[in-house]
Amino acid sequence: MGWMETCAMDERMRFVLAVLEEEEGMAALCRRFGVSRRIGYKWLDRYRAEGPLGLLDRSRAPLHPRRQLSPEMAERCLSVRRAHPSWGPLKVRALLERAEPGMRLPAASTIGLLFDRAGLSVKRRRSRRAPSTGGPFAPCEGANAVWAIDFKGWFLTGDGTHCEPLTLADVHSRYLLRCQALARNDTAHAWPVLEAAFREFGLPERLRSDNGPPFASTGAGSLSKLAVKVIKAGVTPERILPGRPQQNGMLERLHLTLLNDTASPPARSLREQLDRFAAFQRLYNEERPHQGLGNAVPAEHYAPSPRRFDGVLREPDYPDGHAVRRVRSNGEIKWRGKLVQVGGALYGEPVGLVEAEDGAWRVSYGSVALGVIAHGGDRLKKPQRRDCGLVDNAARCPQGPQQQQQKQT
Repeated sequence: MGWMETCAMDERMRFVLAVLEEEEGMAALCRRFGVSRRIGYKWLDRYRAEGPLGLLDRSRAPLHPRRQLSPEMAERCLSVRRAHPSWGPLKVRALLERAEPGMRLPAASTIGLLFDRAGLSVKRRRSRRAPSTGGPFAPCEGANAVWAIDFKGWFLTGDGTHCEPLTLADVHSRYLLRCQALARNDTAHAWPVLEAAFREFGLPERLRSDNGPPFASTGAGSLSKLAVKVIKAGVTPERILPGRPQQNGMLERLHLTLLNDTASPPARSLREQLDRFAAFQRLYNEERPHQGLGNAVPAEHYAPSPRRFDGVLREPDYPDGHAVRRVRSNGEIKWRGKLVQVGGALYGEPVGLVEAEDGAWRVSYGSVALGVIAHGGDRLKKPQRRDCGLVDNAARCPQGPQQQQQKQT
């Protein structure tokens, strides 16, 4: 039962006096006072060494704490945190380790406690996460396998100027290829950014986006004018499921960091905001450790694509057995004496038609399935999402689905 909590000091003294009187053995006395023999000998030894003061409770803190930070190390950690307020203990420790390899550093938890004591930590409310709705994607095995593109969302700078950042990043290495403020989120403004990135870094295999404009549309194959240009450049569009931004989670997380580091609050002018974006891009690629990369930086994992872009947008070729029709300015093609609507985004582009076993005609733009024209019909029935040649069935994983191929007869 242990010492009586009402007066532990008196109980210890009574026990020691009883032992010294030697009227009972140690084992019997320990049973009577409800303590183990180890505890009994401990208090007896303390009494013999220090007298009654030895029976007082002592602090359990170690005499020489191993995890105690030196003032110099604490200041180094705090200086990194003050320079990068959005960085956590893991990133601060990784940066110090990269700066001086082999240096003995405190654990990340110790650095976190230091930030707490210094008032540099922000307590966030833990959000409940919905369960995943899909299985894993095929892995993104290297740089330039998948690029991710999205608009962060517009805001106003201090002088009231509209600012809408467009971000473009390599999924495998997290390398931020572009972080550029645009006046509008349409094809006319987004394509020059993509084209410049293609010229500088080469072509990726796939370009991942959400289902909103200018990346997709409600037309046949969900193709937008921007998606058509991407296909003609030699890149396959890839789309996440509607309402599933977590399937492009790498870019969504980047946007949160971008917001915290460059736009909270926004700069006083657009020019100053652009300078912030440029500084952030350099820091993000070359200095900021990424836990998903083993605390390395994206620049160490990225290399330009061997598929170089010559600036020429080429129309898709179709195998033998396909009938080819040009899309008119109103988005229609003429097929067997009838006009069939396929979408204005394909104006002037060649679409291929191939007959299926049931007599219907499958319509596609390159490898992208647009729909089916029933035998003798004049309407294009859109294919199911799983049958579309676009790699947009993102119910597989944020690492990049494999390219699907259109079935041919």
